[in-house]
Amino acid sequence: MPETSTTSRERPGRRFRALAGFAVLLGIAGYLVTQYVMGGAGPARCTVRAAVGGGEDGGDGGKAEYEVPPAQAANAATIEAVASVRQLPEQAVTIALATAMQESGLRNLSHGDRDSLGLFQQRPSQGWGTEEQILDPVYSAGKFYDHLVKIPDYTELPLTVAAQKVQRSGYPDAYAKHETNASLLTAALTGRRAAALNCTTGPEGVSGPGDLAEVREKLMRDFGEDVLTAPGSEAAGAEDGGAGSGGGRSKRPTDLAIPAGGKQRGWELAHWAVAHSAELRIERISYAGRVWSAGLSEDGWRESEEPGAGGSAVVLRLATAAQS
Repeated sequence: MPETSTTSRERPGRRFRALAGFAVLLGIAGYLVTQYVMGGAGPARCTVRAAVGGGEDGGDGGKAEYEVPPAQAANAATIEAVASVRQLPEQAVTIALATAMQESGLRNLSHGDRDSLGLFQQRPSQGWGTEEQILDPVYSAGKFYDHLVKIPDYTELPLTVAAQKVQRSGYPDAYAKHETNASLLTAALTGRRAAALNCTTGPEGVSGPGDLAEVREKLMRDFGEDVLTAPGSEAAGAEDGGAGSGGGRSKRPTDLAIPAGGKQRGWELAHWAVAHSAELRIERISYAGRVWSAGLSEDGWRESEEPGAGGSAVVLRLATAAQS
């Protein structure tokens, strides 16, 4: 029986490789078409960026950008809000965020080493609270701060030292590697840097209609009951245009205006809303002449062209059944 030539043996292999390459090209083309049809929307994510040119505060460790999934961004925003209620300094927020980044990746875990749970991997057996309490981000953040503020001059200590004094971890130096990202996130969540946090919705957009009662409850849980009690804050049916500021325009029953009381406070609330936009089904946020919308979330915070959009309130517009 004659031997098969080398050329004959190689031909099927070349055909297979050519077909495989063609399949890969088809896959890439399909992805690009999908991205075009979806308006370029990639997977849902939240990104915090340092101000272009460094900003008035001198920068955050030289790092320009930090990306985090929306659920983790929402947890981080809650951690910051609890510190805000207690009027704690920014360094307390940075220490708390770096700790949660190390312990849980900013995820509210229902498991961990031995009986550790939650954002900070606190242990019921060590007196941190019940399982149910520890799995409540507001409670667990509060317990972390309870311990942190008892440390003398904690804001002057290296971050990893302050965190370790609270956590008593078996890896005491691990917190340091998160300090840069934690500082960057803190600058945005505290409102010190305007329009610095953006969350994209992904191809699915906002899922389902929002509930004003749910948003109010979440705001009061995170920021305290008085966040919505200031004059002009309760604005279901805020004026169309984004700032609740007169003009005789039609009212919308899916709007909620929250008084800012100052630029930094306004951006603190606006960034909190962006971080929680997927969870609370917030379709649109406007503040200080800027607007964020789920439908154009890839564009981030945009200059608003609507009259009255530069008002002092942070206005949230929830998704409706028609939008979802």
